[in-house]
Amino acid sequence: MSTQLANPAPLGLMGFGMTTILLNIHNAGFFPIDSMILAMGLFYGGLGQVIVGIMCFKRGDTFGTTAFTSYGLFWLTLVGLILLPEMGLAQKSPAGFMGCYLSLWGLFTGFMFIGSLRYPRAKQVVFGSLTVLFFLLAARDFTGSELIGTIAGFEGIFVGFSAIYFAMAQVLNAEYGRTILPVG
Repeated sequence: MSTQLANPAPLGLMGFGMTTILLNIHNAGFFPIDSMILAMGLFYGGLGQVIVGIMCFKRGDTFGTTAFTSYGLFWLTLVGLILLPEMGLAQKSPAGFMGCYLSLWGLFTGFMFIGSLRYPRAKQVVFGSLTVLFFLLAARDFTGSELIGTIAGFEGIFVGFSAIYFAMAQVLNAEYGRTILPVG
């Protein structure tokens, strides 16, 4: 007797999308980093995506396991990079070193984008725009340019909304058994 498992991807995409929007509202210059952004990063963006990655593993989904677990751990490390210095447990990373951190995430995401090319266009948009976001954030940290940081913030808001769209398309299309929101 086999049991059909639910698709965990929409949950992970919502955690990623909502947290990404909130952080990038900050990056665009509208609000400072605060407890709301950090809590979202720890729990919905971080822990939530790690759980989704484990659920994808159970379904045999290597792409989903790699993506959700990795980005969940990205959020947890990012919050750690912010909080550890505030707690006096480590020194703050210099901007150039943060540029290296973000460049590595851009490289990883670029490879995930290549993997997304065999999936619907909505997934490609998420990974393609996220690749651009990581490299913009790295460029901001390497150069100290506020303008690049602001551009990255608006790009990040787009990334977050693209993830939310893809999540809700999967939920609504599955619930209604037909295309409500196209994914391409």
